[in-house]
Amino acid sequence: MVEDDDFRSQMSGVKPLAADNRVQRRTSPARPSMTEPEKLRRQRHASEPDRDASVEQAAMFSRDAVSDDYLEWVQPDDILAFKRGGVQEGVYRKFRLGKYVIDGRLDLHRLTVKEARREVAGFLSEAQAKDSRCVLILHGKGDRDPERKAVLKSYVAKWLKETDCVLAYHTAQQHHGGRGAVYVMLKKSEAMKEKTRELLGR
Repeated sequence: MVEDDDFRSQMSGVKPLAADNRVQRRTSPARPSMTEPEKLRRQRHASEPDRDASVEQAAMFSRDAVSDDYLEWVQPDDILAFKRGGVQEGVYRKFRLGKYVIDGRLDLHRLTVKEARREVAGFLSEAQAKDSRCVLILHGKGDRDPERKAVLKSYVAKWLKETDCVLAYHTAQQHHGGRGAVYVMLKKSEAMKEKTRELLGR
C-alpha cells in the first residue's frame, strides 16, 4: 500500500527502542570543567561525513534561528509538541511515545542560553550529518524560576521550530526525562533518501 511505503520511507533505518534504554543523569551538583555535551561530542567518531557542511549549518542556525524577536514563553510543566506537514500521524504517534531508538543525547543542564544555543546548533548539525533520525535534548523544566518561565525549555522549542532539519519534536516520556526533555525527529540526508529509494525499488 502507498501508506505503508510512505511509512517505511519516512522512518527507514529507525529501530524499535530497547527496553533498558535510559537517560544517564549526572549525580554531582558541581559543574564539571567540561560540560556533558562536550564530553558526548568527544566520544563521537573523530572523522565525520560532511564536516564542513555541519559547521556551515551550525553557523546558519546561530545567526538565523536564534533571534531577539518574539519568544513564546512556556511553563515548566507545559508539553512541547510540533510537527511539519508531511509527517504521518502514525509515525508521529510512535515518535512521541518514545518508540524509536534514540541516536544521540544532549544535556543542557547548567548551561547559559548562549552556551545552550551553541551546543544545540552543533549537536543537530552533527546528528544530521551522521544520518541520525531521532535524538533527545534534555533542557530541564526551569521550575525554579519565580516567574514560572522555563527559559531554556522556551528557547529550545523556538530554536527547533525554526531549524529546517527538524521534522518534529515532542516532550519526552517520563523514563527519558519527561517534561524536562524533548524528542527531536530529523530529516534524512540526501544520501539516506537515495539509499531508501534503492531499497524500496528492489
